[in-house]
Amino acid sequence: MRGILWMLATMLCFITLDTLMKHLLESYSLVQVTWARFFFATIIAALVCGRSFGKLVKSTAPGKQAIRSLLLMSTTAVFNAGIRTTPLATATTIMFLSPILVTLLSIPLLGEKVGLRRWAGIVVGFTGAVIVVEPWQSGFGGIGVGVLFLLVAALLNANYQIVTRMVRDDDPLTSLLFTATAGAIVTSLIVPWFWSWPTAFDWLLLIGSGLAGAIGHLCLIRALRLAPASVVAPFSYSSLIWATLFGFVIWGDWPNSWTWLGAALIIGSGLYIFHRERRHISVAVEA
Repeated sequence: MRGILWMLATMLCFITLDTLMKHLLESYSLVQVTWARFFFATIIAALVCGRSFGKLVKSTAPGKQAIRSLLLMSTTAVFNAGIRTTPLATATTIMFLSPILVTLLSIPLLGEKVGLRRWAGIVVGFTGAVIVVEPWQSGFGGIGVGVLFLLVAALLNANYQIVTRMVRDDDPLTSLLFTATAGAIVTSLIVPWFWSWPTAFDWLLLIGSGLAGAIGHLCLIRALRLAPASVVAPFSYSSLIWATLFGFVIWGDWPNSWTWLGAALIIGSGLYIFHRERRHISVAVEA
């Protein structure tokens, strides 16, 4: 139960981060908002590591950590570009494609075998994505740029998750330090050309974005230490509740019936794929 509660807190933190970034993007550049997310997260991560910083900053797989960091930074930047023009609940729903894409990409990248039932889950998930996008409104050529950015972000995030699977010997805090620091360094090099001086209140929001991101990752680490991933992972879909609530309260956005239907298909297929993978692992262990 404690693991589940920490996972629910994780999703609240991540949607809070998304909400802050969407709001800040109304006044500041994409680079500046992305910079704040990583820069302040790096400070918080370093403070959490404390005296163990020197040990935690060393990785057993620095190359893979660098690739992870690049993928997460790219995911964040592209996602930020997408939520500028897309309702938060719709953006969150599209990002639910990531676990489905992980299953699909694990075939060529990890050499995993996917059975007929999981293939069916993948097809249902992508059907849900098509429904959310609603191409019949204007044709596939008329799909909004924001939605296209979010589809790319989901693909990048899936690759990020796959590379994360390959980094098994590092402490989770090491991974957090690498991703936050890499993003902070890269964006700090270019942010001066995109800088607009924030108001005092907006400084608090920029700091809050880094705080929400760092705390979200720390909550996730805590959740996975208190309960198996098979128990807590399905609760990641609770983020749609927060995204819908925040989107309605702040921007007056309420998902239409097509979005709810697509979300149901994507979430259902994601849970089914997760269930099949868990059974596959259980059978392999018993064998």
